[in-house]
Amino acid sequence: MGDALDRGRYFLQSIDPELEEVLAERYDELLPEFSESLVETIYGRIYSRPGLDIKTRLIATIAALTAQGSQTKPQLRINIKNALKAGVTKREICEVIFQMNLYGGMPATINALNTAKDVFAETGH
Repeated sequence: MGDALDRGRYFLQSIDPELEEVLAERYDELLPEFSESLVETIYGRIYSRPGLDIKTRLIATIAALTAQGSQTKPQLRINIKNALKAGVTKREICEVIFQMNLYGGMPATINALNTAKDVFAETGH
C-alpha cells in the first residue's frame, strides 16, 4: 500500500483523523485491512490527487451521494461533516443538495436535506 496509504492518512489528519480507527473497529474483523484499503483508495489515490481542491471534491461527493438516494445516508453524513471542516458553507451544502433534485428527484433531496439538518445541529452550524 505504501505511498497512497500514507497520503490518505495524511489527508485524513486535517478533516477526519478518527475515521480509519472507526472503520477498523467496525469492519476489519469481518474483512481484514478493509480500513486501510479504504483510506488508501479513497483518500490516498482519489481525494489526494492534484487538479481539484478538497472543497470541490467534497461538494462533488455530496452531490453524488444525494443523487444516489437515502441508501447513502451514513456516507453523506460523514462527507457533510468533512465538508464543513474543510470550509464549505452550510449554504453551499444546501444549494448543491437542492441542485441534485434535477438528477436524484425530490425524495432524495429531502432525505439529504434532513441529513444535512441533523449534521448542522450536531456540529453547531
